[in-house]
Amino acid sequence: MRTLLNIIWLVLSGFWMFLGYMLAGVLLCIPIITIPWAIASFRIGVYALWPFGQTIIAKPTAGVGSFLGNVIWVILAGIWLAIGHITTGIALCITIIGIPLGIASFKMVPISLMPLGKEIVPSP
Repeated sequence: MRTLLNIIWLVLSGFWMFLGYMLAGVLLCIPIITIPWAIASFRIGVYALWPFGQTIIAKPTAGVGSFLGNVIWVILAGIWLAIGHITTGIALCITIIGIPLGIASFKMVPISLMPLGKEIVPSP
């Protein structure tokens, strides 16, 4: 079932969100100081490409640095990627088949806003 959902997700919205994260990552690589945010963008982009079968957990070692980094991330790219997830989720929820995919898109909004201090791991 995960594979089928991932394939449908990839066709309907995963590829486009992946491209959005990759574009944000490339733009964040231009100034050298924002490379840590670019790496986070690339990491989440791969997750946005194939999300079913993976989950997001908080790193226990995340602290104030992650919080401050997330504030900067929201300003640079996070708000635009979150808007993309919300728009995609609404569009996917129009059909009955798209509702699970829309819910998955809405679940990605928190990590698109605050990716630092989070880790993507396989689901049990």
